[in-house]
Amino acid sequence: MHDTLAEPLHLGGLVIEVRPAPGRRSVRVTVERDARIIAAVPMGTDRTALEQLLRSRLPWLYSKVRSREAEAEQRPYRRFVDGEGFFYLGRSHRLRIVDAAPRPVALAQGRLRLRRDCKDTASDVLVAWYLERGRQWLPRRVGPWAKTLDAPPVDLIVRPLGYRWGSCSARGALNIHWAVMQLPPALVDYVLVHELAHMYVRSHSPEFWRTVARALPDYDSRRQRLEEWGAGVWLPPTSVGVRSMTDV
Repeated sequence: MHDTLAEPLHLGGLVIEVRPAPGRRSVRVTVERDARIIAAVPMGTDRTALEQLLRSRLPWLYSKVRSREAEAEQRPYRRFVDGEGFFYLGRSHRLRIVDAAPRPVALAQGRLRLRRDCKDTASDVLVAWYLERGRQWLPRRVGPWAKTLDAPPVDLIVRPLGYRWGSCSARGALNIHWAVMQLPPALVDYVLVHELAHMYVRSHSPEFWRTVARALPDYDSRRQRLEEWGAGVWLPPTSVGVRSMTDV
């Protein structure tokens, strides 16, 4: 692969980020929810041939970028005030500001309680709360699905993942975005199964979806619901440019 292949491409007024992807057999082009365009390309891809391929896809790219920008305008804004709703495992819990509490954030009696002296750092403490919940809940949730797919024991890491719900590392660890803790359990399961399936098939080929279907025959409907939920999950305002979560 030429060293210049990894440099961004500028085509038709669009900037396309190019990522070398060892193991891929074909070019995969995605438009992220922040409207970034990413091309994952096999090693040895000719830059001229890549440009020709991407030019042929410009109409689709323009359409997809416009769609992503429209989604950004519809993204809900949430404030840290009494009565604001935040999701946890698919249920909306009203925020309640309290004067005293042993922890900065807690879920009690159906209310998400935020200690008043933490309002200035509310985004940080709420993310920390979702992270903690995810690290407690998700490892127990993934176990049965791993058995269903005959997957080996997996390391599950909960952390920020930008615009993705999850990823599977080359060594087989599952990385899951803390924001999945806002989803209904059925959609969390879809994210987990999706990433477990990547332990066997790295690409989104027919073989991959057959693997997903072994555990979740209704995966397609869950994937569509996840797409709808992606525009409504809360993400901290410090995540500059974040517009919506993307499918895994």
